[in-house]
Amino acid sequence: MLDIHFIRENADVIKMGAAKKHIAIDIDRLLAVDDERKSLRQQLDAKRAEQNLASRTIALSNGDEKEKLLEAMRFVKEGMQELDEKHKAVMEEWQKLMLMVPNIPDMTVPEGESDADNQEVKKWGEPKEFSFTPKDHVELMTKAGMADFERGTKVAGFRGYFLKGDGVLLSNAIWQLALKHFAAKGLEPMIVPSLVRREAFMGTGYLPQGEEDLYKTQDGEYLAGTAEVATMGYYMDETLDKSVLPAKFLSFSPCFRREAGAHGKDVRGLIRVHEFYKWEQVVLCEASHEESVKMHEWLNRNTEEFIELLNIPYHTVVNCGGDLGLGQVKKYDIELWVPGEGKYREISSASYFHDFQTRRLNIRYRAEDGTMKFPHSLNSTAIPTPRILVSIVENYQQEDGTIRVPEVLVPYVGKEILGHSA
Repeated sequence: MLDIHFIRENADVIKMGAAKKHIAIDIDRLLAVDDERKSLRQQLDAKRAEQNLASRTIALSNGDEKEKLLEAMRFVKEGMQELDEKHKAVMEEWQKLMLMVPNIPDMTVPEGESDADNQEVKKWGEPKEFSFTPKDHVELMTKAGMADFERGTKVAGFRGYFLKGDGVLLSNAIWQLALKHFAAKGLEPMIVPSLVRREAFMGTGYLPQGEEDLYKTQDGEYLAGTAEVATMGYYMDETLDKSVLPAKFLSFSPCFRREAGAHGKDVRGLIRVHEFYKWEQVVLCEASHEESVKMHEWLNRNTEEFIELLNIPYHTVVNCGGDLGLGQVKKYDIELWVPGEGKYREISSASYFHDFQTRRLNIRYRAEDGTMKFPHSLNSTAIPTPRILVSIVENYQQEDGTIRVPEVLVPYVGKEILGHSA
């Protein structure tokens, strides 16, 4: 959420930012509603002052004069009730409009409407040339006994899956290596809730816009699609000591997504599933654009280094305006090479938000000069499973159908070859 005073002073910039993100928002209507909100607030304050004065006068009066004052007081109360109802209605519209105002994208964010317009900023490694026709991960993992998609669908429905045997060993190895790698960067490991209250989703910006992609319980809580939500809620409604910053977390949780907008996309295998696991990097830093930019590059590089440990070709893209979320100032995606499809697939996103999330979550800190500020927030995927398994098994497949284990994972898996030769 942006500050209303900032919106007033920078209305044209906000409009340009919304246009760049291809987000429809009527800033002029918001400002008009804000004027009405302030006017009604002032009228209510004046009525309350009038009521307080009248109460004191009545206390000192008696007889006919008191009756006249009491009658006048009834008219004041009726007027206040009408004003209060108008104020509540205006406040409701004001709050809805404020929640829809997008953050301003960084000037380095390219123009574009969708992920097709994202721009490559880095490329690492070269796609492997196979002496045979490479198979996709569904065939490889099924034949190797690493996954069962047919029974997964039978038990869990569309996009369901079972990981089995070597598939479990490989997934667990990824988790262990990720914990070692990212914790060594100074991130504090946490296992966080997946079942999270609505307030944390509102604060991080996943609600109200993204409600259709969330699973909701009968008690009104939601299942999170990323550990970012619970981690950002950790300090909700708290004032931090500046010495806490930067606060760096490495959070693990099960994740759940309905994939409501992905009907017909990636219907096979492990690319796009409803239930998965993820390590997530989350940072709160001081309210400085320069610090946010530095932390953003650092977070993204942490994941690039992890992919390089696995020796999987990737490229990094900067997301265009139309592929940014409501609160994101800038975002990088890391995409891994998938031989079975002959293209790069997203594995990680790194974003920074300035104080968009912390303002909504009411997370503050006291600066050295004594002023209260909202810290800046950032997050980046460390690594998701089972999606990372797709690139591992496809890039490390052998002609006989077995899969070599990346050298860095061998100590965690306990063997060098997965599956059985055909």
